[in-house]
Amino acid sequence: RNMSSAGPEGRKKMRECEGLIDSLVYYIQGAIADHEPNDKATENCVCILHNLSYQLELELPESYVQSIYMQRRNVPSSDKTPGCFGTRSRKVKEKQQDTPLPEEKSNPKGVESLWHSTLIRIYLSLIAKSTRNYTQEASLGALQNLTAGTGPMPFAVARTVVQKANGLPGIRAMLHVGHPAVKKTAVSLLRNLSRNTSLQSDIARDVLPDLVSILSECVPGSDIACETTASICYTLFNLTQGSSHNARLLLSAQGLPKVIAISMNDSNMFSKASRAASVLLYSLWSHTDLHSAYKK
Repeated sequence: RNMSSAGPEGRKKMRECEGLIDSLVYYIQGAIADHEPNDKATENCVCILHNLSYQLELELPESYVQSIYMQRRNVPSSDKTPGCFGTRSRKVKEKQQDTPLPEEKSNPKGVESLWHSTLIRIYLSLIAKSTRNYTQEASLGALQNLTAGTGPMPFAVARTVVQKANGLPGIRAMLHVGHPAVKKTAVSLLRNLSRNTSLQSDIARDVLPDLVSILSECVPGSDIACETTASICYTLFNLTQGSSHNARLLLSAQGLPKVIAISMNDSNMFSKASRAASVLLYSLWSHTDLHSAYKK
């Protein structure tokens, strides 16, 4: 667990270690099957996988990237979609955001397991069943890592979490736990998920009222609470920017007075939260059909 946080070279060596990732996944599966999601070894395993998933798409070996890309080059010419992990270009990645991953292997090995739906479902299971804060935080953090970035992998993982594995109820529950780091990581994961336009209606319906409910009535009093507040505001920005319906949801959840209060604080410590709230307010005002409701 300590070695997995040693930096890019350490992560690379551990991902390449034959059988290591498979063994970690196997152990966690056994713990869940035996109804033992709270033991210390399971926590350690999940924390290792969390660290090994950090910057995964950027750090995959180029040979691995190219082999997946070559598999995708034989698609019909009418399909203009670039291959999975095909290029590191940001513009191409933005075009790829709705590109599905190549068909999943039924029996993934090694690094392939890190973004496989089997492990995604394991993380969601631990989020729902474990009462150990570090296990919850590491499971949420692994999913946060996997949904970061603009390539096809993050968006495919996001679809699995939201639509295929019905992960939103478990993530929503983590918004209301007392542990600040768990809450912060849950919000950061939702912020990543909310960038995917095809998932925004599902996310708004299931968790937007909860996000508003955990917003402080005033400016938060600690760094971690300030970061959480900023992430909530940016998540709400993603959900409402292109949807007047979602903006109305925020309004009906009594979110506007909270966002205004946060935006009006200009102390240096809380500038991140205040700036995020101001960005959200500016975006909400772009829905001209809601101006009369806002004024009321």
